[in-house]
Amino acid sequence: MTGTVWDTVGAIPDDESLRQAIRQRVEAAGTSFYWAMRLLPRDRRDGMYAIYAFCREVDDIADDSGPPASKQAALAEWHSEIDALYDGRPRQLVARALAEPVARYRLRREDFHAVIDGMEMDAAEDIRAPDLATLDLYCGRVAGAVGHLSVHVFGDASPAAHSVADHLGRALQLTNILRDLDEDAQRGRLYLPREILERHGISATDPLTVLRHPALPAACRDLAELALSHFDEAARAMARCSRRAMRPAAVMGAFYRAMLDALLREGWRDPSTRIRLSKLHKLRLVLRHGLV
Repeated sequence: MTGTVWDTVGAIPDDESLRQAIRQRVEAAGTSFYWAMRLLPRDRRDGMYAIYAFCREVDDIADDSGPPASKQAALAEWHSEIDALYDGRPRQLVARALAEPVARYRLRREDFHAVIDGMEMDAAEDIRAPDLATLDLYCGRVAGAVGHLSVHVFGDASPAAHSVADHLGRALQLTNILRDLDEDAQRGRLYLPREILERHGISATDPLTVLRHPALPAACRDLAELALSHFDEAARAMARCSRRAMRPAAVMGAFYRAMLDALLREGWRDPSTRIRLSKLHKLRLVLRHGLV
Protein backbone atom coordinates (compact mmCIF):
# COMPACT_ATOMS: atom_id res chain seq x y z
CA MET A 1 0.00 0.00 0.00
CA THR A 2 1.92 3.01 -1.28
CA GLY A 3 1.92 6.23 0.70
CA THR A 4 -0.03 4.89 3.67
CA VAL A 5 0.63 4.68 7.37
CA TRP A 6 1.84 1.07 6.95
CA ASP A 7 4.92 2.38 5.12
CA THR A 8 5.66 5.46 7.16
CA VAL A 9 4.71 4.59 10.73
CA GLY A 10 8.28 3.55 11.44
CA ALA A 11 9.27 7.20 11.13
CA ILE A 12 6.98 8.20 14.00
CA PRO A 13 8.75 8.12 17.39
CA ASP A 14 7.72 5.40 19.84
CA ASP A 15 6.98 8.00 22.49
CA GLU A 16 6.26 6.59 25.94
CA SER A 17 5.38 10.06 27.23
CA LEU A 18 2.72 10.29 24.51
CA ARG A 19 1.16 6.99 25.56
CA GLN A 20 1.30 8.05 29.19
CA ALA A 21 -0.56 11.29 28.38
CA ILE A 22 -3.33 9.30 26.71
CA ARG A 23 -3.49 6.83 29.62
CA GLN A 24 -3.93 9.72 32.05
CA ARG A 25 -6.78 11.15 29.98
CA VAL A 26 -8.66 7.86 29.98
CA GLU A 27 -8.04 7.05 33.64
CA ALA A 28 -9.14 10.55 34.68
CA ALA A 29 -12.44 10.08 32.82
CA GLY A 30 -13.59 7.43 35.31
CA THR A 31 -15.40 5.49 32.59
CA SER A 32 -16.72 1.91 32.76
CA PHE A 33 -14.62 1.41 29.65
CA TYR A 34 -11.53 1.49 31.89
CA TRP A 35 -12.57 -1.65 33.78
CA ALA A 36 -12.85 -3.69 30.61
CA MET A 37 -9.63 -2.35 29.09
CA ARG A 38 -7.63 -3.37 32.15
CA LEU A 39 -8.11 -6.96 31.01
CA LEU A 40 -5.93 -6.37 27.94
CA PRO A 41 -2.13 -6.66 27.67
CA ARG A 42 -0.38 -3.31 27.87
CA ASP A 43 0.12 -2.77 24.14
CA ARG A 44 -3.49 -3.60 23.28
CA ARG A 45 -4.72 -1.51 26.20
CA ASP A 46 -2.75 1.48 24.95
CA GLY A 47 -4.33 0.97 21.53
CA MET A 48 -7.80 1.05 23.04
CA TYR A 49 -6.95 4.08 25.13
CA ALA A 50 -5.95 5.92 21.95
CA ILE A 51 -9.24 4.96 20.30
CA TYR A 52 -11.16 6.10 23.38
CA ALA A 53 -9.28 9.41 23.43
CA PHE A 54 -10.17 9.96 19.76
CA CYS A 55 -13.84 9.27 20.52
CA ARG A 56 -13.77 11.74 23.40
CA GLU A 57 -12.19 14.40 21.18
CA VAL A 58 -14.90 14.24 18.51
CA ASP A 59 -17.72 13.71 21.01
CA ASP A 60 -16.69 16.83 22.92
CA ILE A 61 -16.84 18.78 19.65
CA ALA A 62 -20.37 17.52 18.92
CA ASP A 63 -21.51 18.36 22.47
CA ASP A 64 -20.00 21.84 22.46
CA SER A 65 -22.45 24.72 22.92
CA GLY A 66 -21.05 26.63 19.96
CA PRO A 67 -22.83 27.21 16.64
CA PRO A 68 -23.31 24.21 14.32
CA ALA A 69 -21.02 25.68 11.66
CA SER A 70 -18.04 25.84 14.01
CA LYS A 71 -18.65 22.29 15.25
CA GLN A 72 -18.94 21.00 11.69
CA ALA A 73 -15.71 22.77 10.77
CA ALA A 74 -13.89 21.19 13.73
CA LEU A 75 -15.17 17.74 12.78
CA ALA A 76 -14.12 18.33 9.16
CA GLU A 77 -10.63 18.98 10.51
CA TRP A 78 -10.74 15.57 12.15
CA HIS A 79 -11.66 13.95 8.83
CA SER A 80 -8.53 15.60 7.44
CA GLU A 81 -6.51 14.52 10.47
CA ILE A 82 -7.50 10.88 9.98
CA ASP A 83 -6.43 11.05 6.35
CA ALA A 84 -3.15 12.63 7.45
CA LEU A 85 -2.71 9.80 9.96
CA TYR A 86 -3.09 7.20 7.21
CA ASP A 87 -0.63 9.17 5.09
CA GLY A 88 1.89 8.86 7.91
CA ARG A 89 1.87 12.48 9.05
CA PRO A 90 -0.47 12.87 12.05
CA ARG A 91 -0.34 16.27 13.71
CA GLN A 92 -2.56 16.23 16.81
CA LEU A 93 -1.55 14.42 19.98
CA VAL A 94 -4.40 11.91 19.83
CA ALA A 95 -3.79 11.17 16.15
CA ARG A 96 -0.10 10.62 16.89
CA ALA A 97 -1.09 8.18 19.63
CA LEU A 98 -3.23 6.31 17.09
CA ALA A 99 -0.36 5.80 14.63
CA GLU A 100 1.09 2.72 16.31
CA PRO A 101 -2.21 0.85 16.90
CA VAL A 102 -3.43 1.71 13.39
CA ALA A 103 -0.36 0.01 11.94
CA ARG A 104 -0.09 -2.84 14.44
CA TYR A 105 -3.75 -3.88 14.45
CA ARG A 106 -4.73 -2.90 10.90
CA LEU A 107 -7.42 -0.48 12.00
CA ARG A 108 -9.67 0.58 9.15
CA ARG A 109 -9.70 4.20 8.02
CA GLU A 110 -13.42 4.06 7.19
CA ASP A 111 -14.32 3.20 10.79
CA PHE A 112 -12.71 6.40 12.09
CA HIS A 113 -14.53 8.40 9.44
CA ALA A 114 -17.81 6.69 10.37
CA VAL A 115 -17.42 7.78 14.00
CA ILE A 116 -16.90 11.38 12.86
CA ASP A 117 -19.92 11.07 10.52
CA GLY A 118 -22.01 10.10 13.54
CA MET A 119 -20.79 13.10 15.50
CA GLU A 120 -21.68 15.29 12.54
CA MET A 121 -25.28 14.11 12.88
CA ASP A 122 -25.28 15.58 16.40
CA ALA A 123 -23.39 18.71 15.37
CA ALA A 124 -25.58 19.66 12.40
CA GLU A 125 -28.73 20.06 14.49
CA ASP A 126 -30.31 18.79 17.68
CA ILE A 127 -31.63 15.30 16.96
CA ARG A 128 -35.31 15.07 17.91
CA ALA A 129 -37.34 11.89 17.53
CA PRO A 130 -35.50 10.46 14.52
CA ASP A 131 -37.10 7.66 12.56
CA LEU A 132 -35.85 4.16 13.35
CA ALA A 133 -33.66 3.98 10.24
CA THR A 134 -31.90 7.24 11.15
CA LEU A 135 -31.44 6.11 14.74
CA ASP A 136 -29.94 2.82 13.56
CA LEU A 137 -27.55 4.69 11.24
CA TYR A 138 -26.54 6.97 14.12
CA CYS A 139 -25.92 4.04 16.48
CA GLY A 140 -23.94 2.21 13.82
CA ARG A 141 -21.70 5.22 13.36
CA VAL A 142 -21.09 6.40 16.92
CA ALA A 143 -20.97 2.95 18.53
CA GLY A 144 -20.81 0.16 15.94
CA ALA A 145 -17.83 1.74 14.19
CA VAL A 146 -16.00 1.99 17.53
CA GLY A 147 -16.71 -1.71 17.97
CA HIS A 148 -15.19 -2.48 14.58
CA LEU A 149 -12.01 -0.68 15.61
CA SER A 150 -12.02 -2.40 18.99
CA VAL A 151 -12.26 -6.01 17.83
CA HIS A 152 -9.09 -5.56 15.79
CA VAL A 153 -7.27 -4.42 18.91
CA PHE A 154 -8.81 -7.20 21.01
CA GLY A 155 -7.26 -9.74 18.64
CA ASP A 156 -10.21 -11.16 16.69
CA ALA A 157 -11.09 -9.47 13.40
CA SER A 158 -13.25 -12.36 12.14
CA PRO A 159 -16.70 -11.82 10.58
CA ALA A 160 -18.24 -13.03 13.85
CA ALA A 161 -16.25 -10.41 15.80
CA HIS A 162 -17.46 -7.69 13.46
CA SER A 163 -21.02 -8.95 14.02
CA VAL A 164 -20.40 -8.51 17.75
CA ALA A 165 -19.29 -4.95 17.00
CA ASP A 166 -22.47 -4.20 15.06
CA HIS A 167 -24.90 -5.62 17.62
CA LEU A 168 -23.12 -4.83 20.88
CA GLY A 169 -22.39 -1.30 19.71
CA ARG A 170 -26.09 -0.73 19.05
CA ALA A 171 -27.07 -2.34 22.36
CA LEU A 172 -24.69 -0.10 24.31
CA GLN A 173 -25.78 3.05 22.50
CA LEU A 174 -29.49 2.35 22.97
CA THR A 175 -28.82 1.74 26.66
CA ASN A 176 -26.98 5.08 26.83
CA ILE A 177 -29.97 6.77 25.21
CA LEU A 178 -32.36 5.24 27.74
CA ARG A 179 -30.05 6.19 30.63
CA ASP A 180 -29.38 9.76 29.49
CA LEU A 181 -32.88 10.94 28.58
CA ASP A 182 -32.81 13.91 30.94
CA GLU A 183 -29.23 14.93 30.15
CA ASP A 184 -29.93 14.81 26.42
CA ALA A 185 -33.19 16.74 26.84
CA GLN A 186 -31.30 19.54 28.62
CA ARG A 187 -29.20 19.82 25.44
CA GLY A 188 -32.34 19.90 23.29
CA ARG A 189 -31.93 16.32 22.05
CA LEU A 190 -34.36 13.42 21.96
CA TYR A 191 -33.15 10.11 20.53
CA LEU A 192 -36.33 8.11 21.16
CA PRO A 193 -37.56 7.06 17.69
CA ARG A 194 -40.62 8.65 16.17
CA GLU A 195 -42.34 5.34 15.37
CA ILE A 196 -42.21 4.16 18.98
CA LEU A 197 -43.38 7.52 20.34
CA GLU A 198 -46.32 7.61 17.95
CA ARG A 199 -47.20 4.00 18.82
CA HIS A 200 -47.82 5.22 22.36
CA GLY A 201 -49.70 8.36 21.41
CA ILE A 202 -46.80 10.78 21.82
CA SER A 203 -46.88 13.25 18.94
CA ALA A 204 -44.62 15.90 20.48
CA THR A 205 -40.92 16.08 19.61
CA ASP A 206 -39.90 18.70 22.18
CA PRO A 207 -37.60 16.74 24.50
CA LEU A 208 -38.84 18.10 27.82
CA THR A 209 -42.48 17.71 26.77
CA VAL A 210 -41.91 14.07 25.83
CA LEU A 211 -40.18 13.37 29.14
CA ARG A 212 -43.29 14.59 30.99
CA HIS A 213 -45.69 12.45 28.93
CA PRO A 214 -47.39 9.64 30.91
CA ALA A 215 -46.69 7.14 28.12
CA LEU A 216 -42.93 7.73 28.27
CA PRO A 217 -42.22 4.55 30.32
CA ALA A 218 -44.05 2.38 27.79
CA ALA A 219 -42.11 3.92 24.91
CA CYS A 220 -38.84 3.37 26.74
CA ARG A 221 -39.69 -0.27 27.38
CA ASP A 222 -40.18 -0.75 23.64
CA LEU A 223 -36.77 0.71 22.89
CA ALA A 224 -35.30 -1.43 25.67
CA GLU A 225 -36.68 -4.50 23.89
CA LEU A 226 -34.76 -3.47 20.77
CA ALA A 227 -31.60 -3.09 22.86
CA LEU A 228 -32.14 -6.53 24.39
CA SER A 229 -32.46 -8.09 20.94
CA HIS A 230 -29.07 -6.60 20.03
CA PHE A 231 -27.53 -7.92 23.28
CA ASP A 232 -28.83 -11.39 22.38
CA GLU A 233 -27.48 -11.20 18.80
CA ALA A 234 -24.11 -10.01 20.14
CA ALA A 235 -23.97 -12.96 22.55
CA ARG A 236 -24.69 -15.42 19.74
CA ALA A 237 -21.94 -13.90 17.59
CA MET A 238 -19.52 -13.78 20.53
CA ALA A 239 -19.90 -17.54 20.99
CA ARG A 240 -18.21 -17.95 17.57
CA CYS A 241 -15.26 -15.71 18.50
CA SER A 242 -12.03 -16.16 20.42
CA ARG A 243 -13.17 -16.26 24.03
CA ARG A 244 -9.98 -14.71 25.30
CA ALA A 245 -9.99 -11.89 22.77
CA MET A 246 -13.61 -11.03 23.49
CA ARG A 247 -13.22 -10.69 27.27
CA PRO A 248 -13.36 -6.85 27.20
CA ALA A 249 -16.45 -6.96 24.99
CA ALA A 250 -18.06 -9.51 27.31
CA VAL A 251 -17.43 -7.26 30.32
CA MET A 252 -18.78 -4.16 28.60
CA GLY A 253 -21.82 -6.13 27.50
CA ALA A 254 -22.37 -7.34 31.06
CA PHE A 255 -22.04 -3.81 32.48
CA TYR A 256 -24.54 -2.35 30.05
CA ARG A 257 -26.97 -5.27 30.26
CA ALA A 258 -26.99 -4.78 34.04
CA MET A 259 -27.58 -1.06 33.50
CA LEU A 260 -30.49 -1.77 31.18
CA ASP A 261 -31.97 -4.21 33.72
CA ALA A 262 -31.72 -1.50 36.38
CA LEU A 263 -33.44 1.01 34.09
CA LEU A 264 -36.24 -1.45 33.42
CA ARG A 265 -36.72 -1.97 37.15
CA GLU A 266 -36.82 1.80 37.75
CA GLY A 267 -39.27 2.08 34.86
CA TRP A 268 -38.39 5.65 33.78
CA ARG A 269 -40.82 7.00 36.39
CA ASP A 270 -38.44 9.92 36.90
CA PRO A 271 -36.09 10.39 33.92
CA SER A 272 -33.91 12.77 35.95
CA THR A 273 -32.90 9.91 38.29
CA ARG A 274 -29.36 8.84 37.43
CA ILE A 275 -28.93 5.07 37.43
CA ARG A 276 -25.44 3.82 38.21
CA LEU A 277 -23.79 0.48 38.92
CA SER A 278 -21.85 0.25 42.16
CA LYS A 279 -18.14 -0.54 42.08
CA LEU A 280 -18.87 -3.82 43.85
CA HIS A 281 -21.41 -4.77 41.19
CA LYS A 282 -18.90 -3.93 38.45
CA LEU A 283 -16.19 -5.97 40.17
CA ARG A 284 -18.50 -8.98 40.34
CA LEU A 285 -19.24 -8.66 36.64
CA VAL A 286 -15.53 -8.40 35.81
CA LEU A 287 -14.82 -11.55 37.83
CA ARG A 288 -17.71 -13.39 36.16
CA HIS A 289 -17.21 -12.33 32.54
CA GLY A 290 -13.61 -11.17 32.32
CA LEU A 291 -11.56 -13.84 34.06
CA VAL A 292 -12.37 -16.82 31.84
